[in-house]
Amino acid sequence: MTQYKMSDDGLDGLKNPFGDLDQGGKIMAYYIWIDGSGQHMRGKTRTLDGPVKCVHELPDWNYDGSSTGQSMGENSDVLIKPQAIFKDPFRRGDNILVVCDTYGPDEEVHPTNFRYKCNEVMEKVKAQKPWFGLEQEYTMFDFTGKHPYGWPVNGYPGPQGPYYCGVGADKVKGRKIVEAHYRACLFAGVKIAGSNAEVMPSQWEYQVGPCEGIEMGDHLWVSRWILCRVAEEFNVVISFDPKPISGDWNGAGCHTNISTLAMRKPGGMVHINRAIEAFSKKHKEHIMAYDPNSGEDNKRRLTGAHETASIDEFSSGVAHRGASIRIPRQVAKDGYGYFEDRRPSSNADPYLVTHRVIMTMCLSE
Repeated sequence: MTQYKMSDDGLDGLKNPFGDLDQGGKIMAYYIWIDGSGQHMRGKTRTLDGPVKCVHELPDWNYDGSSTGQSMGENSDVLIKPQAIFKDPFRRGDNILVVCDTYGPDEEVHPTNFRYKCNEVMEKVKAQKPWFGLEQEYTMFDFTGKHPYGWPVNGYPGPQGPYYCGVGADKVKGRKIVEAHYRACLFAGVKIAGSNAEVMPSQWEYQVGPCEGIEMGDHLWVSRWILCRVAEEFNVVISFDPKPISGDWNGAGCHTNISTLAMRKPGGMVHINRAIEAFSKKHKEHIMAYDPNSGEDNKRRLTGAHETASIDEFSSGVAHRGASIRIPRQVAKDGYGYFEDRRPSSNADPYLVTHRVIMTMCLSE
């Protein structure tokens, strides 16, 4: 007799036999939003009469905020407004994923709607053409969400060293998930730029960008949703915790690469140095915005060890991965380009991160 496992889905890994049924001209739109935690996504599907060409064709919708930590008093309805469309790599065809932001009664901006605030400042500095590239690190766990995927049942794998960008079953776990996620992002229209195995076994990274302005947050959130959805198919849980395993193991960040049009032109180093100087004066404000718990999550990661700077001190340097801000060596040589803020945690909200960057770098606030 086959023993039932929590990881079973009833299909034993076979393709869902109903997935290719004709939809009768209708399409499915999966609305995605961020819940009250500031780090988890929710979503639900609605039927539309046919394909849509732009986000303005999509209707607003609502959900029960009392079940997502977003209820406002007795009125638990939260309104969601579509903001961006991506192709659905799971349902395919004309079906879509829809990025939404949230509003309360009378359509006022919901307190957890950081996209709205981010977009406001991005519009103010549009002429400066701010570009962002985010390096999203994450860790795979088994279906319980408690045991790192591929780690020994009892004990630990060998010390860090051979896993980073490694190859071979003794060094790399979860590559099928990584490959599936990469292709799904390309299909969806997410600006995924690359991926690699990270320093801790079962930890990976992918990069999204360059994206301009508000586009950065939209693309990164959708890439996260796609990753978690792909992992469902493998009965694997994705963790964005910035220090998923305590001890002598690397944490996980969301390193943020930043530039403006002036920085990308010859002589741009002057503007890069000016921005870094401004960042040095707003270190605490950035730390507060760089994880969803106002710096508490990053305390476990930004210790000054494992390729991090101390959470209590600001630092910068050329090619220095132990600094708060890293200037790539080639940028220092060329005299223009971009710089990297290594402080944001892996579970950071990209809307909050890029908002804070613009406030400091472009608006002097």
